[in-house]
Amino acid sequence: MSHTRGGFNTQFDAASLPLERLRAGLIGHIITPEDTDYEPARIGLAYKAVRRPALIVRPVDAYDVSRVVLFARETGLELAVRGGGHSMAGYGTSDGGIVLDLSSMKGLKINAEERYAWAEGGLTAGEYTAKTADYGLATGFGDTASVGLGGLTTGGGIGYLVRKYGMTIDSLLAARVVTADGQIRYTDAETEPDLFWAIRGGGGNFGVVTHFKFQLHPVDTIVGGMLMLPADPEVIAAFATLADAAPDELTTIASIMPAPPLPFVPAEHRGQLVMLAMMVYAGDVEEGLRVVEPFRKLAQPLADLLGPMPYRQIYREMDEENPFLSTLRSKFIDTIDVRTAQTMVDYLRASKSPMPIAEFRVLGGAMARVPADATAFAHRSSRIMVSFIALHEHHSETAAHTAWAAEAIAALDQGDGGAYVNFLDDEGEARLRDAYPTATRERLAAIKAKYDPTNLFHRNQNIAPKAE
Repeated sequence: MSHTRGGFNTQFDAASLPLERLRAGLIGHIITPEDTDYEPARIGLAYKAVRRPALIVRPVDAYDVSRVVLFARETGLELAVRGGGHSMAGYGTSDGGIVLDLSSMKGLKINAEERYAWAEGGLTAGEYTAKTADYGLATGFGDTASVGLGGLTTGGGIGYLVRKYGMTIDSLLAARVVTADGQIRYTDAETEPDLFWAIRGGGGNFGVVTHFKFQLHPVDTIVGGMLMLPADPEVIAAFATLADAAPDELTTIASIMPAPPLPFVPAEHRGQLVMLAMMVYAGDVEEGLRVVEPFRKLAQPLADLLGPMPYRQIYREMDEENPFLSTLRSKFIDTIDVRTAQTMVDYLRASKSPMPIAEFRVLGGAMARVPADATAFAHRSSRIMVSFIALHEHHSETAAHTAWAAEAIAALDQGDGGAYVNFLDDEGEARLRDAYPTATRERLAAIKAKYDPTNLFHRNQNIAPKAE
């Protein structure tokens, strides 16, 4: 017996599905609850919650993806799409539905001479960066190697090159998208431009992006790494001011947190609040060394790992996987002064999490020079993105840590009112409106009605189709 939620079947006996018809035209792999690899597969799919999909399908190409999309339409099964599996709300899996797991699609074709690459949707940021680095080239992604290109790109992409080369979507030249009717569509600025506009910031609402064509930029040896400074409010505020005034070549991501027990951290500072700043200067090495020097002089560094390095190494510096659950709340603000920094420190000290973090990313540069309506990411003028994160061990603790993060982020309100869709959990309609201002949301809803009128792709930060 099955039942429906929002028009989609959420419980199905896999044995009753017409799987032979799906298998007949599929090259990829189908996993059902009866298969021995189902348990590790479904657990690996869940970022925050362990769900039990009726099917897990691992396609090998866009034609496989099209068949699965049409199968979901035929059966009425809820469809979830998974790239790297980092959805904070767990949208990459589904109870009783189909999980379209792109992890087998890792093809990458690099044209170093013309500086572009075609990347399949199952690649991670680290995998892509490691291969393009062989040519001294890169595309800007996020700050974590294991994040999948699909969710990161369609949500925007704010990482280590955001001030120099803009967001990930600013380097997207074209894409192939399987839409809800099963069609494999090529889209760029000239071909189906409304779809191209929507997938640059509108998330997974419009189809499955099987291939991305990215601009490659000359990024080889950088000045980068980690600088650990005392978490004094005056130091934090001064760091933010310096980062804002720095050349576009410098991007920083700073985390105020208990110092981890790593070999380079002096024993007396482990577990104490520090500011751990990851820095990337993508330009002339000698100039980069001069630009980062004032940051060292803000206070006596507790650890200093800054220096020339291959760009690909930045992902290895801080990409250790951890076994913790996490909760996150985020927003844009205009400035970090001493008072704001003190508020951040106070909330961290009040947290019951074994690892509370306040992270801030100073924006601007190339990201801010793109018109606000050029893509579905509308927050080009936002100055700083700040997040409160609580790592914890048990699901029973999630509510308390979520309440802490929500209170902490509200205390930093400076009137910007915006949100980054990739840093949203399942936070409700009001927060989704923060991510998509009215004009952006209305345009997205109209495009959604054109390409996905039944809202087949709803396991995401969902934009409902505009009503006729």
